[in-house]
Amino acid sequence: MNIDVFGVTFKKYGRKYYFSPGHLDIKCGMNVIVETERGFQYAEVVTDKTSINKKTLLSPVKSIIRIATKEDDIIYQNNLKDAENAAKKCNELIEKFNLDMRLIDTSYNFERTHLYFTYLSSDRVDFRELAKELAKVFKVRIELRQVGPRDKAKEIGGIGPCGRPLCCSEFLYSFNNITINMAKNQNISLNPTKINGLCNRLLCCLDYEDETYTILKKDLPKVGTIKNYDDKKGKVISVDPISMTYKVQFEDGEITDMRRNEGR
Repeated sequence: MNIDVFGVTFKKYGRKYYFSPGHLDIKCGMNVIVETERGFQYAEVVTDKTSINKKTLLSPVKSIIRIATKEDDIIYQNNLKDAENAAKKCNELIEKFNLDMRLIDTSYNFERTHLYFTYLSSDRVDFRELAKELAKVFKVRIELRQVGPRDKAKEIGGIGPCGRPLCCSEFLYSFNNITINMAKNQNISLNPTKINGLCNRLLCCLDYEDETYTILKKDLPKVGTIKNYDDKKGKVISVDPISMTYKVQFEDGEITDMRRNEGR
């Protein structure tokens, strides 16, 4: 059985979550109030309606409560401003307790029953005293969450090696699993300065063309393959999936460019 859902985010290019519209007339680009495990949240609809199979769901789909009103918009903007003030206070306390952590995001849920602090740290941090002090000051439930360097890059932004704004801060809603094999598959130098992003992790864009390279390589021999051509035996020393060519080095040292399906 399929159900209709819309994808929403709680911040620009944040992680995408799916909610049921119920009987509401929802459209992409609308601001809505949704029900979450953390209470109500203000969100933006970022996809058109789509159908998903219930059997594929790991948990029940929660509902979009209503389309946001002007009053909801005002509450949300006030929450953003108050979250900025909460971040300043938190940074003061981090310095006071001499904690090795860097605060990168602060937010209230819509009902202001929870205040969330997201931070970056290379080690585990004992923030119990910090949490107690924050709870005394703001009188709401405090949650602190440690994130990795990719999340930091997404939050702060910057310019990538391509000269364009970082993908993660421009349009990526989630991080895919990037592996070193993707760089190898695309014949990219394994120099860390070439394949790592500002987060010092493998570039997210390694994932974009990996499938295309895999498909193109199906019609090309693998490096190391022994090929016969005009009764001469040679070894494949490199392949170029984009031009659909490969280089063969023969026993006499000659290197020849071959096209797909040449040789036998």
